[in-house]
Amino acid sequence: MPTLLSLNSYHYRRGGSETVYFNHAALFADHGWTTRSYAMRHPDNLPCAEEAFFPECIDYGGAGGSKRNLGNALKIIWSQEARDNLARLLDRDAVDVAHVHSIYHHLSPSVLAELKQRRLPVVMTAHDLKLACPNNKMLNAGGVCERCKGGRVWNAVRYRCIKDSALASSVIAVESAVHKALNLYGRHLDRIIAPSRFYRAKLIEWGWPEEQIVHIPNFVDAPSSDRLEPGRGEHVLYFGRLAPEKGLETLIRAAARSRRPVRLAGTGPIEEPLRDLAMTLDAPVTFLGFLAGAALWAEVEEARAVVLPSEWYENGPMSVIEAFVRGRPLIGARIGGIPELIVEDQTGWSFESGNIDDLADKLDRVSRTKADELEAMALATRSFALKHHSREAYYGAMSALYREIGVAA
Repeated sequence: MPTLLSLNSYHYRRGGSETVYFNHAALFADHGWTTRSYAMRHPDNLPCAEEAFFPECIDYGGAGGSKRNLGNALKIIWSQEARDNLARLLDRDAVDVAHVHSIYHHLSPSVLAELKQRRLPVVMTAHDLKLACPNNKMLNAGGVCERCKGGRVWNAVRYRCIKDSALASSVIAVESAVHKALNLYGRHLDRIIAPSRFYRAKLIEWGWPEEQIVHIPNFVDAPSSDRLEPGRGEHVLYFGRLAPEKGLETLIRAAARSRRPVRLAGTGPIEEPLRDLAMTLDAPVTFLGFLAGAALWAEVEEARAVVLPSEWYENGPMSVIEAFVRGRPLIGARIGGIPELIVEDQTGWSFESGNIDDLADKLDRVSRTKADELEAMALATRSFALKHHSREAYYGAMSALYREIGVAA
């Protein structure tokens, strides 16, 4: 069987892209493939047979002297260390295909050049919009932003798109300008995987060749039990990062307006402002803190529905698919790839992103939905997930793509 090399900045479960990075490799290992990993060093990394080859961790935006920060800035654009270490790994272990996940700012596209010099087929999953936008989210302090379209990357500096910092925005604007001028991603990637149809369309809109981008949805493992029941709670649940782009201020205001209970599972940079807002509005919102594993899934199964009130271009959110296989419908904002997951009144309900009244109306509607209707929706969400996001469908589509670019299974 072939050997798969998976590349990602981090080798621990940090977020959705890391979940896909690990799950993808594990799935192919289950089908008999040999798997190898390549990431940067990090104290939270999981044990890995290839870790001796990992390059030094880049503390992007972290503290340090000006010389260290300059060195990091140069590595963000082109990390020779990452390329050299990868070359040593490939000298030791032959691989048949490389699947790249999130490597920006850390491994850099230098690793792509090494892979293609060795004539290896290379695929990348677009977990975000970095291949188009310097800020990877098409978002800044003013909201959704597409001003860099057409190569106008200096808008990232003008609008301080990176952490609202002129310095960080300047570094990333230079990175993006260099990468685009040299076409470092375009000429080194055989295919790009877009987990949502929205991301495929957006990348094409920003100039990527149609034939280079393939839509393959992410997959999720269904729980072993087929027993589905509506949630016993009266609340809806948000679980994920507490960050500005997630629309959580809108959610809290909608909860206050509708007087319908909401629970938030997660932590993040705006947790304290959100707590203050909920207290000021006397909103029926409970903060659960960080949850994972069985504790998180117990919360999901207790809720009447899950809610994703995002105000940026979400891709194909893993959190929603995980909720679907557990029979929980979605209240989702009409933005990015979220609408692709909603069949109205079957797998969920949609609302206008950022619209407090519309979201309050949906919270009220969910609260008034009868148990037999929720039971039917539980079956619909599980069926949707198993049809579009199963292991079998994902492996079939991905292995077919690998064969198409010359990997003999």
